[in-house]
Amino acid sequence: MIIDIFFVLLHKISVLTTMTDDKILRMRQLISELNEASDAYYNGQTERMTDYEWDARFDELKRLETETGTTLPDSPTQKVSEDSITGQKEEHEFAALSLAKTKQPGELVKWAEQRPIWISWKLDGLTLVVTYDNGRLSKVVTRGNGHIGTNITHLADAISGIPLTIAHQGHTVIRGEAVISYDDFERFLMESGEDYANPRNLASGSLTLKDVDEVRQRHIRWIPFTLVYTDIDLNSWGDRMAWLDQQGFKTVERQRVEAPSLSSVEACLARFTEKVVSKQNPFPVDGLVICYDDTAYAQTGSVTGHHATRAGLAFKWQDEAADTVLQEIEWSCAASTISPVAIFQPIELEGTTVRRASLCNISECERLGIGGPGTQLSVIKANKIIPKVIAIKQSVGSFIVPSECPVCHAPAKISVSEISGTKTLHCTNAECPAKQLKKLARFVSKEGMNIDGISEQTLSKFINLGWISEYADIYELRSHILELSRMEGFGEKSASNIMRSIDKSREVQAHRLLYALNIPLCGLDVCKRLLSAYPLDDLVTMATTPDGSPSGTLTQLDLFAPQTEPQDIFAHINGIGPEKSAQFVLWFRNEHNLARFRRLIEKLTITTPDVSASGDKCQGLTFVITGDVHHFKNRNELKAYIESQGGKVASAVSGSTSFLINNDVTSTSGKNKKAKELGIQIISEDEFIDKYQQ
Repeated sequence: MIIDIFFVLLHKISVLTTMTDDKILRMRQLISELNEASDAYYNGQTERMTDYEWDARFDELKRLETETGTTLPDSPTQKVSEDSITGQKEEHEFAALSLAKTKQPGELVKWAEQRPIWISWKLDGLTLVVTYDNGRLSKVVTRGNGHIGTNITHLADAISGIPLTIAHQGHTVIRGEAVISYDDFERFLMESGEDYANPRNLASGSLTLKDVDEVRQRHIRWIPFTLVYTDIDLNSWGDRMAWLDQQGFKTVERQRVEAPSLSSVEACLARFTEKVVSKQNPFPVDGLVICYDDTAYAQTGSVTGHHATRAGLAFKWQDEAADTVLQEIEWSCAASTISPVAIFQPIELEGTTVRRASLCNISECERLGIGGPGTQLSVIKANKIIPKVIAIKQSVGSFIVPSECPVCHAPAKISVSEISGTKTLHCTNAECPAKQLKKLARFVSKEGMNIDGISEQTLSKFINLGWISEYADIYELRSHILELSRMEGFGEKSASNIMRSIDKSREVQAHRLLYALNIPLCGLDVCKRLLSAYPLDDLVTMATTPDGSPSGTLTQLDLFAPQTEPQDIFAHINGIGPEKSAQFVLWFRNEHNLARFRRLIEKLTITTPDVSASGDKCQGLTFVITGDVHHFKNRNELKAYIESQGGKVASAVSGSTSFLINNDVTSTSGKNKKAKELGIQIISEDEFIDKYQQ
């Protein structure tokens, strides 16, 4: 009897040991997947999984650690995710730890303990810690691993929102997020031709660059989200943020909840959520942050794992999932990639009807195990916005990768990334109309031809239907108005509105047309500078004439004749230089570009607004502006004023510069050093106003 009991116990121990071993094995797998995805997320690489998938794996790992009583080395539950930006390392004066997370409003109420709290955006960028001493910026350091980061003070002048000086003369430490707006992200992709998954990837990749001017072109903004330290006695988080506002910072949007109850917290969450759903917030976010107004009380919590229990709590939206059935996989060619899109039976998610969701690439389809029509899917709206297939409930049939491009029918080729191993499908035809998607999106943009109602997604549909292959085709869309009015998501009213917007855009200012053409390195400012020197007809003639003169035209023989170097033709124009000149000229000397341009302008009326100066207070002077400004809204407003008074604004200090405007007159920045070397006077904004605006 005793022997029998012994063997039963031995068997149970063996079973439990096997179960524990299986759990440990699963934990190792989860740690590997989470750390790999985290490394890609924080260091500007291609994302390996969605937030939904990350959270699910992270929660599973935490549960297994509790069940086994074991925490393995490198577990992401015990450390802060780390950026790997290279450079001089610096230990943080105050550790920058992560926040505990929840998706339940009730847990927020419980955590608040009936104390006043603040709810603000959880911005999706890179955390930077900015320090001031004696009213001057002393250092900018990345979060790194929360204890040691990378000193990137040399990039401060290229990041909007980090003033070089503040009024307060004491020691000040501020934590904030470096972010790129959705609009600036799309503009950068169109102008550069580079490929980044999202604004956060671009921001993190940008901070690895050495060239300050190149970083400046990315339009990174730093938004303070908490005052870590000041020698002024402020025990209210709300007062501390208001104090930062008084110092000239543009801090994170926030709302106070005086008496946190389930109803008051849910009402506040709903207001923020509506801004996400309606896309009122210009910057990417991945949730909300909740903190106590009483900062002294917030510091009394303990530190467990990789966060302090009372420092704050992160709220992430609970993604609503629904099951549906796959009807087909539509392969859509955009830019250089042919991407799979799941078309499924309509479902209701977050108050809207959803019928389609991107499947990203071949690797994602294989990871999910998706099949053909009839496959049962589970779908969410990630962060309340983006439809995403998260699981396959039952696969039916086979997943088939097409052998040709759906737009031009040229052979399609599978490529494998050397960095991530991701498999993507590409059209082999360099002239495929679908590769013009980003360019067409810029063409119809507000800054370009301002054609309302045509989104990038709509353009993609028109391209795949064969309606559009170049800019001029947009002005022939009326021939498809009947088909458009019958398309899903449009209707007669929508189709008519699009046609009216297209007709309205036929009259366009010259600088907007030039910008819309997607000429490399030619943003709106460059286009205006070119047109301030020559009329549009002369610019085109000079670019396409061998000797660069404003007379004559380019013939087939001229293409092979000796020509003025492209970089020399417009380099003399203020703010242009050799590189921009070369790009402009080479674009117009391309036969295809020139032919398409001529077909386009046949359908347009081009106007040139009067840009003559309204005053002469800056006549004959050339200024360079650097750093933050305080009296003008921004540097562009100061620049516009100078130009309205007959002056010029250059991007770099040179022998022709009259003054360098910098509110930090004693700064050791590159522009200040250059100005001193050349004997050019450095003046503050106040001095400029005294001299040229009174």
